[in-house]
Amino acid sequence: MLPRTLKKAKSGSVRIRNSNDRLQLVFTFAKKRYFISTGLSDIPYHRKLAQDKALEVERDIAYGNFDSNNTDKYKVTTALSESEEILLSDPIPILADLWDKYTTARSTDKSPCTLRMYGWVANHLKRCPFTLPTESQAIFDWLNAHVPADSAKRVLMHLSACCRWAKKSGIIDSNPFDGYSSEIKLKKRGTQDEEINPFSRDERDRLIEAFKNSRHYNCYAPLVQFLFLTGCRPSEGLALSWGDIHKNFISFNQSVVHDGSKIVCKDGLKTQLSRKFPINDQLRELLESIKPSEASSKTLVFSNQIGKYIDWSNFTSRAWKKVMASLPDINYRNPYQTRHTFCSLCREANIPSIQVAKWVGNSAQMIDRVYAKPVDNVDVPRL
Repeated sequence: MLPRTLKKAKSGSVRIRNSNDRLQLVFTFAKKRYFISTGLSDIPYHRKLAQDKALEVERDIAYGNFDSNNTDKYKVTTALSESEEILLSDPIPILADLWDKYTTARSTDKSPCTLRMYGWVANHLKRCPFTLPTESQAIFDWLNAHVPADSAKRVLMHLSACCRWAKKSGIIDSNPFDGYSSEIKLKKRGTQDEEINPFSRDERDRLIEAFKNSRHYNCYAPLVQFLFLTGCRPSEGLALSWGDIHKNFISFNQSVVHDGSKIVCKDGLKTQLSRKFPINDQLRELLESIKPSEASSKTLVFSNQIGKYIDWSNFTSRAWKKVMASLPDINYRNPYQTRHTFCSLCREANIPSIQVAKWVGNSAQMIDRVYAKPVDNVDVPRL
């Protein structure tokens, strides 16, 4: 087994490393570096014994019982014979290696966001001192202690998916992370009214007008109006080119995403490959008013000053916030509320949830449960 790269451990914490195919306990105490050989070869059973000794060292340091003159107590006296080692030498895969195999198998046609997430999980695995899937409880405890709860929950969900794949692939016998993510309870981030807070029809119209009248940000008025009239995700609207605009419908089939410092366009949408959205008179009037006479099929419908993709993050932090600030009597909402507003106004107009879901790319259940905010001006019918 090849030696693994060893990062310097924090004072009081003990790491296990392979040195010439023998396991060592490595730690710092009273500013002195200790390397204690356990005398064990590097096989999974011996790693378990070494881990027990590592925990013993940490406990002794924590309670002031560590004796630097008596480190022999941390050597393991019971080891497997050579014949027993052969029987148990089928190695348990390192979790980081398992994650690498899993992501390699699943990386085809994944979005840049998903690929960044794969790297994000890998970084957590590099930081974690526990390296084997069989150390799932120790990994759970470490994540709880060193990573915010929402991130720890996400990492555990991904590790469970990885091990579920590895089990189906015959690499491991069981999924040691099954059910761990559900043990982390997250605090609620607010009520549904705070999360789903659409604009009223009057507020929507005033906001669009404010963009039109803005000296610096009037160029974004068509985009804002389009988002309100279609309920599309911003990433879908920013990816549109004039070749996607047909006589009676719009074809949404791409999304704009951030890939590191770059803005890129990927095929497909969040929940589907593509969808059609019907063009009504209101939307047709908007599109005809902004279409350049020299536009080609590849010309972006909404672009920045040099014809490139609009940086949504920059738009949100600058244009949206400043124009909203010019309307102090309208409570601030983030621009994703354009989507919620479209869904709510459709439901107010008695458009069936299943129809709204088809237009915006969600399920009817999601429209009723999340996007369609109940309105206050509907009378109870006579029953």
